[in-house]
Amino acid sequence: MDEWLKDSDEVEASWVTVDLAIFTLRGNRLMVLLIDRGVEPFLGQPALPGGYVQKDETLREGALRELREEAGVDGRLLHLEQLGAYGDPGRDPRGRVVTVAYLALGPDLPEPVGGTDAVHAYWAPVEELERGRVRLAFDHSEILAEALEEVRRKLEYTPVATAFCASEFTLSELRTVYEVVWGHPLDPSNFRRKVLGTAGFVEGTGEQRMPSTGRPAALYRRGRAWVLSPPLLRAGGRPA
Repeated sequence: MDEWLKDSDEVEASWVTVDLAIFTLRGNRLMVLLIDRGVEPFLGQPALPGGYVQKDETLREGALRELREEAGVDGRLLHLEQLGAYGDPGRDPRGRVVTVAYLALGPDLPEPVGGTDAVHAYWAPVEELERGRVRLAFDHSEILAEALEEVRRKLEYTPVATAFCASEFTLSELRTVYEVVWGHPLDPSNFRRKVLGTAGFVEGTGEQRMPSTGRPAALYRRGRAWVLSPPLLRAGGRPA
């Protein structure tokens, strides 16, 4: 029999967990929520928040509960979507564990409060994790990398950048989201032209914000579009 063919008697029971990659902007830096684990395995090591799905929960309900228990964050107020499933054998030393990862985005989220099996919950700069200075427990470094790329890709093709903003925002604040997440500056005039030229991306509120210095800035809210056409591509115009 070929190696890639498996007999049905090789199947074993599996557990299901959820893990969450939660991003926000704080001080014009892209941050991700981490916890320090309070239990084995990987006691004391940083990880994404998450845990086992209870028998009477949906996956989404489990993700919301873990987010509330481990970090004191109400996920119902965030942009929350399923990222993917991770089930490589050996990813969890406790046995065969398949995790379903979720991606969450929110504007300037507050300091988290660790709980249950999390000793400490905190915001960590994504740039430091990308440099490999910190290795996360389990396969969470892989999940984080894929979640980050998904966010960067979605900024090109969807209006999800507005999830990092308050309900009303200026175009300068929206541009800052793109600059921070993509990691390079954008020309203000060109960005303004592209955003306002993309149907349904944003809509004006008719209000203005008066800065401490300079001219007042027009306020916008997210429009009705779910897909940006044309897309806002990253540097070099390369698609994700």
